[in-house]
Amino acid sequence: MTDRAEFDLSGKRVFVAGNRGMVGAALVRRLAAEKCTILTAPKAELDLTRQGPVEEWLAREKPDAVFLAAARVGGIHANNSRPAEFLYENLAIQSAVMHGAWKAGVRKLLFLGSTCIYPRLAPQPMREDALLTGPLEPTNEWYAIAKIAGLKMCHAYKKQYGVDFIACMPTNLYGPHDNYDLEMGHVPAAIIAKVHRAKLAGDPTIPVWGDGSPMREFMHVDDLADACVFLMKNYTGLDAFNVGTGKEVTIAEFARTVCKVAGYSGSLAFDTSKPNGAPRKLTDPSRLMALGWRPKIDLEPGLADAYRWYVDNVASKAA
Repeated sequence: MTDRAEFDLSGKRVFVAGNRGMVGAALVRRLAAEKCTILTAPKAELDLTRQGPVEEWLAREKPDAVFLAAARVGGIHANNSRPAEFLYENLAIQSAVMHGAWKAGVRKLLFLGSTCIYPRLAPQPMREDALLTGPLEPTNEWYAIAKIAGLKMCHAYKKQYGVDFIACMPTNLYGPHDNYDLEMGHVPAAIIAKVHRAKLAGDPTIPVWGDGSPMREFMHVDDLADACVFLMKNYTGLDAFNVGTGKEVTIAEFARTVCKVAGYSGSLAFDTSKPNGAPRKLTDPSRLMALGWRPKIDLEPGLADAYRWYVDNVASKAA
């Protein structure tokens, strides 16, 4: 892999699509150190699912670079109960932003995929070449199909138009600005919220979906943002990149770590009537690490940071 390239963000106009979400907000924080002009568009101002308005906005604002972090996201329940929304909205956002970026002459775009694009029983740890080698995990296949399409769009636009569109696939994330809705949120945010509520209520147990055995890899969103900026500045080519830590824990171990940082001494109550999801999901991030990037935030201090943010910015306002 020799597609190294220097793309200096200093002085550039950089559009973060999806800046109100967990990943987008982390990108805005990280880009503050790059001496660039950060462009954002509130949903009330720009609906990213609508091709015409997106093209008009990009033509007017003329960004040099785009981080495509906008997406309809959620946990197992949200994916299972709203498949049409997850498929349509993600396809629409990706199509509008990528096509609009090409038409507007954007110099570089980074698309945020997901490791859920890999087959349910992909060899572990999952390498980038596992894509499309087997059936997807049924509980999130709608989201996965949309993200696969986004990844292939990057390749198609590069092949046909020669544009510098690249992609990465983050592992499971946690951190500030996550969605802490117990029904629609991902596992990390849901467990943080459950633990805090149980702590305040003095409940002796907290419910955890499944039996706690699935193996998962978790990464602080600030590490992902740093990896995205690294790729934007240093890579051009057709390769897509896993972004992860290469370390895994069981859901039960993860939940117990949340209990520890929150100061909650109760126990976990596993609800085996609920689905586990894929039995194991661990990325092989060696392709990215070979370029020189490494994660910096370990799980326990990272979760302590996420828990503090939740208490200060979500729980305190709901009280």
